[in-house]
Amino acid sequence: MNVYDTANRLAKELREAPEYVGYKNIKEEISKRPDLKEKLAEFEKLRYDVQLESLKGEAQEQGKLTEMQKMYAELIQDETAKKYFDFELKFNVLIADVNKIIAESVKDVLY
Repeated sequence: MNVYDTANRLAKELREAPEYVGYKNIKEEISKRPDLKEKLAEFEKLRYDVQLESLKGEAQEQGKLTEMQKMYAELIQDETAKKYFDFELKFNVLIADVNKIIAESVKDVLY
């Protein structure tokens, strides 16, 4: 079996993983609720801005962090939003784990 066959098999297995299926399903459910979809989009934009500032080494603007925490606390009161964050985390952990395994296997030529 060659690397491309293995990569395609991995892609198929990822799409069948409970973390992926759950995340995809909850995103579809959210798409049927424009109000929640909009609130999550606002939260994601704010989270992105805060992460970008952090990566740039800029001082965190306390107001943005507080606003993000407040938005998150409000969002998780909605069961669908709470499930969204749960599945998002599980999916991201899965992808990070797979990436770590792949990176570990080729680290001798990367560093």
